[in-house]
Amino acid sequence: MITHGTSIKIFTANSNPKLAKSISDHLGVPLGNACVTTFSDGEISVNIHETVRGADVFVVQSTCSPVNNNLMELLIMIDAFKRASAARITAVIPYYGYARQDRKAKARDPITAKLVADLLTSAGADRVLTMDLHAAQIQGFFNIPVDHLRGVPILAQNFLENGFEGDDLVIVSPDLGSVTRARDFAHRLSAPLAIVDKRRPKANVAEVMNIIGEVKGKRAILIDDMIDTAGTITQGAKALIEMGAKEVYACCTHGVLSGPAIERIQDSPIKKLVITDTVPLPPEKQIDKIEVLSVAPIFAEGIDRIYEGLPVSTLFE
Repeated sequence: MITHGTSIKIFTANSNPKLAKSISDHLGVPLGNACVTTFSDGEISVNIHETVRGADVFVVQSTCSPVNNNLMELLIMIDAFKRASAARITAVIPYYGYARQDRKAKARDPITAKLVADLLTSAGADRVLTMDLHAAQIQGFFNIPVDHLRGVPILAQNFLENGFEGDDLVIVSPDLGSVTRARDFAHRLSAPLAIVDKRRPKANVAEVMNIIGEVKGKRAILIDDMIDTAGTITQGAKALIEMGAKEVYACCTHGVLSGPAIERIQDSPIKKLVITDTVPLPPEKQIDKIEVLSVAPIFAEGIDRIYEGLPVSTLFE
């Protein structure tokens, strides 16, 4: 039984067209002809200028800033493809926004990650392809298949190619929640692991308390899934220098970099920050300290495997 359409089509809205074009180039498939604009009152207008009947459609759209606009563009595009008789619709979401609200941390909190999952399913998505969800259990919020790609292999390979391997290296998790990711990264670089133990008094404000592990005289690499205002990562870098680390580097999959992030990174002891292009980096945020890696090859491979009905998990074996 054929579980996908007879042809593959890649479409994008306005959040990250450069990444979408790179993915389509890697696949050797032209980017679909669609136009996403707004009416004069701000409502989103979607026009699909080619047939998708019976096709396997992949919509590439990160739900990054402006988050609500990009999310609505994705939902409306999915609805348009569903009504145009696409055989299967995959929402390719390199960066899944609203993922930080994944549980009730206190009374009367919303669980927005679950709400967005329900919206995508209701709009008509048949499956989701994403990378480094803020909490892996968000996959369980969906009642459709979710293929979860990982950014650690891409980041680790970059550091290996630049000579980061050996006894003078230590991998640092900026908090307890990122230990599993940091341990995988440390294993790939054959390096020991350290952990920053911190207390967060309120949202987007982090206070470093202690460092668990030996960092004195070593090159330290901080790794996280995302960097938003850069408070956690820059405070962690300062603490590492105070504890005797000779150099501090940082990396993450999603460089959200909102608010004072760029200024904080520029003024911090971090020598280099390596991020991926799951979130586009505008020209005003491009500084010498930041290096951007492309996730297009791995997303292209993931899309190809989904289309061909092959396992995606083997990408990381």
